[in-house]
Order: sequence, then structure tokens, then C-alpha cells
Amino acid sequence: MTVADLHVHTTNSDGTLTLATLPGAARRAGVETVAVTDHDRLHPALDQPVTMHDGIEVIHGIELRVDTGEFRVDLLGYGVEQTEEIRTLVNHLQTDRIERAREIVDRVEAETGVTLDVTFEEGVGRPHIARAIEDSNAPYDYKSAFEQLIADGRPCYVPRDIPDFERGRDILKDACGIVGLAHPFRYSDPPAALELVETLDAVERYYPYGHEVDESLLGETVSRYDALVTGGSDAHEKELGLAGLDDEEFDRLSAHI
Repeated sequence: MTVADLHVHTTNSDGTLTLATLPGAARRAGVETVAVTDHDRLHPALDQPVTMHDGIEVIHGIELRVDTGEFRVDLLGYGVEQTEEIRTLVNHLQTDRIERAREIVDRVEAETGVTLDVTFEEGVGRPHIARAIEDSNAPYDYKSAFEQLIADGRPCYVPRDIPDFERGRDILKDACGIVGLAHPFRYSDPPAALELVETLDAVERYYPYGHEVDESLLGETVSRYDALVTGGSDAHEKELGLAGLDDEEFDRLSAHI
């Protein structure tokens, strides 16, 4: 039984849950602990690594995209203490996100001839733009807006500035109790991505991919590097508990947060 969903996004980045609505969503899913892991951003209302909100334990986390040189991966940091380095990094990344969003919107409007309603503020990302495209008169829904307009390699895509793997990992390690690799089977080369776990604390073992993955490769990675395991729904909407840790697994992890 999943008791801890350790990969959840809020309106602080590109999710739809808030700290006020998160406890209800957790209770509906039977989840006792949630990690808020907003993209490249600390949650301003979470001032401790772990806090209680309406009876639900909330871990302050972050999902940080980094560049290995060969490909990009996402790291999950848990139990954030706000060091000067992590504040400086996320502030830079949010400024870059806003500038990038403006350029993507300009390209979409030029490509489609529509005007998009997007608020350019910290946390803005492509999901906000895709929702705005869907709500406009353009002939795209959310999914096709991504696939045909704003995905990597499509006409309105704009890359963003991200730290290299070593710098991002080290900043997270200084600020967080645990740093792990997120959703290893979402990358183009999962075995190479899993090799990164050697210098991390954990790997996201449970994740709702929607397709089969090589569980034996995950097991070998956990065993080889003596890695902790994490898991979560990667929730951007309001449904939690699609993946996560059971009591025993979470007890093992929480001792390090």
C-alpha cells in the first residue's frame, strides 16, 4: 500500500494542487506523506525540510533538471535546507524560465496567429503555454500543442539554461538530505542514466510510466550502488498515490531526510 507519494507538483510550478488542497488529495488517495517537488523552484511557504499540513506530512523537495553532456536528466532533492547556493541557482533558473516562456509565446503567436493568455511569473513553463494554446482559437489541444509546437525540435521550442550534472548534484547535496534520480526510464538511454546513481543517494523506483520497464535493471542498480529507493506519481493534476513507497520503504528513506 502506498503511504508516501514523493513526486508532486503544485501551482508553485506547473501543478494544479496548492498547499491548501494537497492534504485533501492525499487523504483521498490514502497517502500519509507527500513530497512537494516543484520544477527548479523552492516552495516559498515551506520553511522547514518537513512540516505537517492538516494532518499530512509534507517534505520540502525540488525537481532539478541537469545536463550530463550526453543528455538531460531530472534530480529529486528531499528535505531542503535553503542554502545560499540553492537560492541563487533557483532564482537564476526562474528568471531564465520567464524569458524562455516569453520567447516561446512569441513564436507560437507568430506560428498560429492567435494571442495567448500566459502570466509570465516564477514557475511558468511549457505546460502553462500548452494550456493557453488549448484555451485559444488555435486548432490544438494540450497534447498536440506539445507534440506539434513546443516540444524539443518543433518550430516553437526554445531551450532553457540548466546546470551541468555535477554542479546541480553538488548544490542539491549541500541543501538536501537525499538526492535521487527521477524516472530513469523516461530518458533516451536508461542504462546510462542509471549509472549516475553511483554518485547519488537514491533512484525513483516506482513511477507511473504507463508501460513496462526493466525492473531487473532497476534492481541491479539499487543493489550495485546500495541506493535508497523513492517513488511518486509525478502529479501535476489532483490525483495522488499512483505510485510511491509503502511503510517499510518510506521508514528506510525517512531516516535520511
